[in-house]
Amino acid sequence: MVEQRNCSFCGDNIEPGTGKMFVRKDGSVFYFCSTKCQNNFRLGRAPRRVSWTQAGRKAAGKE
Repeated sequence: MVEQRNCSFCGDNIEPGTGKMFVRKDGSVFYFCSTKCQNNFRLGRAPRRVSWTQAGRKAAGKE
């Protein structure tokens, strides 16, 4: 069985065989479902302040 991964930025499930893995020099691993998530992470945006992420919806009281 293939392991399910979650996007490190938006929190959505990543289908096996898709997405991108980013590893920092210190060894921390991040998984991204799309370039939209990857670019927002690289820009330093907090997921809780972006309305379309799971953390953003929770912070706004939608979920």
